[in-house]
Amino acid sequence: MLYYTDIFVLPLPEGHRFPMSRYRLLREAVISEGIVGEDQLRIPPAATDEELLLVHSADYIERVTRGTLSRDEVRRIGFPWTPEMVERSRRSTGATIAATQTALESGLGINLAGGTHHAFRDRGAGYCVFNDVAVAIRLHQARGQLRRAVVIDLDVHQGDGTASIFRDDPDVFTASLHGRKTFPCRKQQGSFDLELEPNTGDEAYLRAVDELLSSLPDSSFDIAYFLAGADPFAGDVLGGMAVTQAALRQRDQKVFDWCRQRRVPLVLTMAGGYAHDVRDIVAIQANTVRSAIENWRVQPDQPS
Repeated sequence: MLYYTDIFVLPLPEGHRFPMSRYRLLREAVISEGIVGEDQLRIPPAATDEELLLVHSADYIERVTRGTLSRDEVRRIGFPWTPEMVERSRRSTGATIAATQTALESGLGINLAGGTHHAFRDRGAGYCVFNDVAVAIRLHQARGQLRRAVVIDLDVHQGDGTASIFRDDPDVFTASLHGRKTFPCRKQQGSFDLELEPNTGDEAYLRAVDELLSSLPDSSFDIAYFLAGADPFAGDVLGGMAVTQAALRQRDQKVFDWCRQRRVPLVLTMAGGYAHDVRDIVAIQANTVRSAIENWRVQPDQPS
């Protein structure tokens, strides 16, 4: 099951660098390319205050909801405050919650957005308002449906909010492969962090992916979250890497192989992507979704 939120339109000023159209175009692509049928797409419920409170402070949730964030807080998030921004942020988090339930039941759940890993307990940043993966983990832990989780973050920017939220939690392993000189300037300490220099190309990038995956503990996880950022792509405005689309497909396959070999349910989120041509973002992420579904279909034993 795939969950989408692009119908919740976020109005942005003219010239804003965030390509919101990529979410709609991705949904259209997975249908037009025959990756899934329309009957496999769902609109998720919005995350509730009670769910968000498992990760975020009550004061922060209230200020987001009421629109009383300071000017500096809004600047850090990168989106102007609007009621639509609040609704979309709740729905995006709700999509990862729903995808987690789907993954626990069938082996794979996909959010066609999500991966908002720069959101901390009490603040947002970098186009991230609420931390969807963190909320989903905490909610399903509270329900007793999982205990140990691994976050495989291959967005080109470090998941600093996620690392901060789970810093003292031995049951959640956060692994991040990111650019040394990319946002955020001040990195957080995750369970495993691997930094890449600007203009890292395919060969070095794929070696780093192997190193990250080999760093993951041998002990079993109840679920894996893959933040499959399209922003290591050479054409990305904010990435600074020199990675081709072909290498990103190889990257995805390495992650899927790791999950399949260990029979770990997978939640896939799209995370970042800021290419000059939005069609490049859509092509990268559609390939990720296609590959995930193909791997899931051939997996011999799905978790029950």
